[in-house]
Amino acid sequence: MMDKKRKKVEQYIEQYQMIGRGDRIVTGVSGGADSVCLLFVLCELRKKLGFEVIVCHVNHQLRAEAAEQDEAYVEELCRKLDVPCRIFHENVELIAKNGKKSLEEAGRIVRRNAFETVCRESGANKIATAHHKNDNAETVLLNLARGSGLQGMCGIRPVYGKRIRPLLCLTRKEIEEWLEEEQISYCTDETNEEDEYTRNRIRHKILPVMEQEINRQTVEHINSLSLQAEEIWEYLNLQTDAAWRQTVHPVDSVEGLRIEETGYAELPGVLQSLLIRRCICEMAEAQKDIEAVHIEAVRGLFNRQAGKSRDLPYQLRAVRTYAGVEIGRRSEDKDWETNQKKNQKKDQEKDQEKECAGRQSVELRIPGETYFPGTGQKVCCEICGREEAVSGKELPQKSYTKCFDYDIIKSGLCIRYRRPGDELVIDSRGKRQKLKSYFINEKVPKEERDRMLLIAEEEQIVWIPGMRMSAAYQIGDQTTKILKIKIVEE
Repeated sequence: MMDKKRKKVEQYIEQYQMIGRGDRIVTGVSGGADSVCLLFVLCELRKKLGFEVIVCHVNHQLRAEAAEQDEAYVEELCRKLDVPCRIFHENVELIAKNGKKSLEEAGRIVRRNAFETVCRESGANKIATAHHKNDNAETVLLNLARGSGLQGMCGIRPVYGKRIRPLLCLTRKEIEEWLEEEQISYCTDETNEEDEYTRNRIRHKILPVMEQEINRQTVEHINSLSLQAEEIWEYLNLQTDAAWRQTVHPVDSVEGLRIEETGYAELPGVLQSLLIRRCICEMAEAQKDIEAVHIEAVRGLFNRQAGKSRDLPYQLRAVRTYAGVEIGRRSEDKDWETNQKKNQKKDQEKDQEKECAGRQSVELRIPGETYFPGTGQKVCCEICGREEAVSGKELPQKSYTKCFDYDIIKSGLCIRYRRPGDELVIDSRGKRQKLKSYFINEKVPKEERDRMLLIAEEEQIVWIPGMRMSAAYQIGDQTTKILKIKIVEE
């Protein structure tokens, strides 16, 4: 790659700490210019930065022979670059029809699922996509047109969770110039030239006019604005986090959240809105279709008497109480929910089977060592008598080393991810709390909850490594045998 552009990307990766030594990176490669450029960039840097590259290609089965040619091209390219390649075949048109989604949305879901599958299979910890500056500018304009507000102005983030975008520092023109100079071929998707999709209309009709007739630096300026908006958004999120800790509490009786009026009233309007939006999204487990009108409806309840309510998307309802506003499931929708669960039972079972490889439960060897696949983590278990454990030293109780009352463990322990119905005993009186409510209280981001490993006895959580152990398994005066569990990175 040309030194100037290669150095630019390398510095961008370093600036955002996208890649660390030992990382395994799943890279989406369609065969188009952007993804081919990304693959070559990563291959040039992999030895210097000490990481591995794994390619994921999805054949959407939308373009017949052209799609087969793209697949063959990507396979051959990976062979030449000595990169592992995983191919997926998905009937996106059928998936879109069955899920009542657009082809664009169905395609995104399919690709996201494919990336996650490769991560589980290979133990990869990063996903790299080939978004660039023009993509970001298009996203910002699209979000503004749809009325998404400040968050939409943030556009595409360089790093979001385990997703990284190393080419966000380059324009589409820079990418194509480099490929031409290096004489690297790539595939062309003719659907990108059509104006059927909204994004394509922005790409072909709006941005070119802005660049040609208003300012040639339009894309650069939109990207600069996007970075400023992201800094503001991050600050507001930190303030919302603090407000959440002080103001929002779970309501276990209705599986909902309560916004306390006392703390809420002291917040500025922008934080009140963000707090309400977060509560709705948390309960809905989604962000789509949560609009300003719903936020304002909940805000209005704080000026009404107790008992007043407003219906919200995703079968939610906000209800004014004496203490504040509670957001939970609509009570009259219980029968609807029951029927939905029955109708969707087969689909849920299929989804669970698909996830089985990455969500397995591994029984602990007690005493002994147990490895959990794909995480690089080892669980070391040791049994000792009480006198032996306390002689000369305190019982070790560290973030990743805990001691438990082995006498009360009736069945074997396992290490696994969370499941519906998981509970945690939170005090010596035996009070239980749903694991989901505990995570909400501790402000654990939703995207991290499914990746957290747990030590469990059936549906009873024994320990959340790095966070909290169950009060039910604490060592007491009657304890004779102690189980010491230590989690280490291999």
